[in-house]
Amino acid sequence: MKRVFLIVLDSFGVGEMPDASDFGDTGSNTLKAVSVSKAFHVPNLAKLGLFHLDGVDMKEHRAQEVLGAYARMTEASKGKDTTIGHWEIAGVISKNPMPTFPNGFPDALLQEFSKRTGRGVICNRPYSGTEVIKDYGEEHMKTGDLIVYTSADSVFQIAAHEEVVPIQELYRYCEIARSLCVNDWGVGRIIARPFEGKAPNFKRTSRRHDYSLTPPEATMLDEMKEKNLDVLAVGKINDIFAGQGITDMVRTANNAEGIERILEYMKKDFEGLCFTNLVDFDMVYGHRNDVEGYAAALTYFDTKLPDIMAGLREEDILLITADHGCDPSTESTDHSREYTPCLIYGMSVKQGINLGTRSTFADIAATILDYLDIQGNIAGTSFLKEIAK
Repeated sequence: MKRVFLIVLDSFGVGEMPDASDFGDTGSNTLKAVSVSKAFHVPNLAKLGLFHLDGVDMKEHRAQEVLGAYARMTEASKGKDTTIGHWEIAGVISKNPMPTFPNGFPDALLQEFSKRTGRGVICNRPYSGTEVIKDYGEEHMKTGDLIVYTSADSVFQIAAHEEVVPIQELYRYCEIARSLCVNDWGVGRIIARPFEGKAPNFKRTSRRHDYSLTPPEATMLDEMKEKNLDVLAVGKINDIFAGQGITDMVRTANNAEGIERILEYMKKDFEGLCFTNLVDFDMVYGHRNDVEGYAAALTYFDTKLPDIMAGLREEDILLITADHGCDPSTESTDHSREYTPCLIYGMSVKQGINLGTRSTFADIAATILDYLDIQGNIAGTSFLKEIAK
């Protein structure tokens, strides 16, 4: 019974890609930025080859012995968004970037949205999620108007106080937005951003919910489900793929809960994939330019890594990767166009194998399908023969 555990450390980039300047990300390096923190201590990631990756010039952190295989991954898709990053990991390369709205959403879109929801709209600008409720929260409480905002990414975000807009009603508004945001308005994600509390101490709650576009092509998840294998989604994976190709799912409030769900799935008998997104790196620390918090979160994951590795059975493989960067040390609070790591470990995986710099995240999907004996019609080239004992 073969099982694959794929963990995405959301936004954990390892250095700018050659086209980073096209995205305004020259000099971005999430790994290097957080490594200067005193809270940074990741000896277990080091043992999996993190500091042996191409382009990672941090020899003082290298482990003497590498326990698995490792690669530096290049994003072939045109973007740096969570959605297309995960889609590429799953075998779909996006040739065109998803639309962004640096000047806010068109009046025609918002007028139709207001008509269908029965509520007005305030803000309609790119904004920090924590700052937008600070600046518009009181007006929202008084009027009931929805706080609609975006970012440099392809997102339509709706913030609402849970006492003003019950959570299920907010989710319904997001479904309305999802039905409207297609074609030229087809943002990657509609995001429910509920918050609570009193001004000026409003606080976002953990009941965020993402509504993604459906992947335009079959992913490795679809290929597995078609072969009656299990596809277990932890965190926001189900949201990112709009439920397509998923056989079981659980949402999580934070990284700690995500790790606990992984450990629980490891104790169960299944055949196929457990696909996890650990979102705190990006949502809580990267976007808020919190170097110390990001470093501490990596250190926490590293302390849990031995438990995850110990939970692997003889036929299991663990892959740890990321979907883009989000350098918390730059002036920008947005994602950054970076290479990502891919660390591979298991009893059947050779030790110390450097797979170099891969041309696409999709090589991960191709390798997973190859390991599960599935001849899938997806992008990417399998590296299974190079790492299998």
